[in-house]
Amino acid sequence: MLSAFSSKARWQTLFGFIALFAVVAAPPSASARGPVSVADLAEKLSGAVVNISTTQKVKQTARNNQGGPVPNLPENSPFRDFFKDFFDNQPGQPGQKRKPRRPRRANSLGSGFVVDPEGIVITNNHVIADAEEITVNFADGSKLPAELIGRDAKTDIAVLKVKPEKPLQSVEFGNSKVLRVGDWVMAIGNPFGLGGSVTLGIVSARNRDINAGPYDDFIQTDAAINRGNSGGPLFNMDGEVVGINTAIISPSGGSIGIGFSIPASTATGVISQLRKFGETRRGKLGVRIQVVTEEIAESLGLDRAKGALVNDVTEGSPAAAGGIKSGDVIVEFDGQPVPVMRELPRMVARTPVGKEVDVVVSRKGKDVTLRITVGRLEETQKAALTKPDASQESVQDVQTALGLKLTALTDGLREKFKIEKKVEGGVVVSDVDPDSMAAEKRIVAGNVILEVGQEKVATPADVVRRVKELEKEGRKTVLLLVSNKSGDLRFLAVRLKKKEG
Repeated sequence: MLSAFSSKARWQTLFGFIALFAVVAAPPSASARGPVSVADLAEKLSGAVVNISTTQKVKQTARNNQGGPVPNLPENSPFRDFFKDFFDNQPGQPGQKRKPRRPRRANSLGSGFVVDPEGIVITNNHVIADAEEITVNFADGSKLPAELIGRDAKTDIAVLKVKPEKPLQSVEFGNSKVLRVGDWVMAIGNPFGLGGSVTLGIVSARNRDINAGPYDDFIQTDAAINRGNSGGPLFNMDGEVVGINTAIISPSGGSIGIGFSIPASTATGVISQLRKFGETRRGKLGVRIQVVTEEIAESLGLDRAKGALVNDVTEGSPAAAGGIKSGDVIVEFDGQPVPVMRELPRMVARTPVGKEVDVVVSRKGKDVTLRITVGRLEETQKAALTKPDASQESVQDVQTALGLKLTALTDGLREKFKIEKKVEGGVVVSDVDPDSMAAEKRIVAGNVILEVGQEKVATPADVVRRVKELEKEGRKTVLLLVSNKSGDLRFLAVRLKKKEG
């Protein structure tokens, strides 16, 4: 009986191992597998990827006999002149000043790629910045001097031109807008000056804003990107360039799996303008904007936080001519919704100069459509504030409403708080209750309130009246247009205190 049981148990165990092996050995589904190999794709594309080497002069600082730099002392230091005289006369004969050190030549390396067989090469602006000589090194070992056609610091893109004896291998841009998080991508470049290297990864995130510039819209990838990869291409699995590798986040300078690429959708328009004009020609409205927070949305009667809040309009700009006003929220531009503030600058920038577009703004709870002719970014100037009507020499305490003590703007207060002359009209904040809602919004003495609830104010009484009106309307927050002493404007949504008793 025991023998039969043992035999049965052994067969059960054997079948169990077979079943387990079958589960372990079962291949993953096609959707779960990555590329088996990218060798063929890498071999096909590598010839179009180049190394960029640059040479520039670097001014050297004065050094002491031990090779150390001259101490950088404060201007008022009593030892500053002593060290200057000492190092200026070292080394050499007594009383003889040392000859100035000659600037040394420094070299740097980056990556790039050919987009036109006739010799157009794309790289990062920071790769060739301040370069006196630029050389393009090809995969076959050949080298060609390069001419800078144009560059754009705001998107970190540069276009170079070489003169090859025969057509070069080139690559084409793909559609980066269809990329999804999890898609496979491949980076080819020149990390640490080692030569052509291939790395593979996925798209980790889209539309990243890393505060590199006003048009941030990066592709984040975990494909290894290191120093020297800058300017190199990021490919999709069809061999199309979907990004230009430009930045990493790393405490050591090496890859930790957080790299960023300029999407092809941004790069292609910039490259086209640089090739055609040698510069970028971006559209401009002529407005200063800020984020619409939940509190600001509530104070404006919006159903949710969306769009871009206009806090200033440049005098003589397309926006001014088209009727955009301070306090408007731009919710749609040229037929496209504006979901968040940072989307608007990109939309406007890529719009052709001179094009007429419809701009939808939310104004006092109603949508208004305006027809505006887009101008050129470099043509407009900084805004000037419109002077409100009358002012009144009086003091009103609105502590119960906002926690502020307000005074009409006078020459004495202008001098006391060092308020610049371009700040015209409005009401001066002379004191702030540190426990108030206004203090939480960083309103300080010397700020000037220009508008309350999208209405201009000239006296403290105007502020009190407008706050009470908004309270009667059931508003939980009041929207203030506030200027600092330098004239910089911002909208602030200050929550109204509940009345006690």
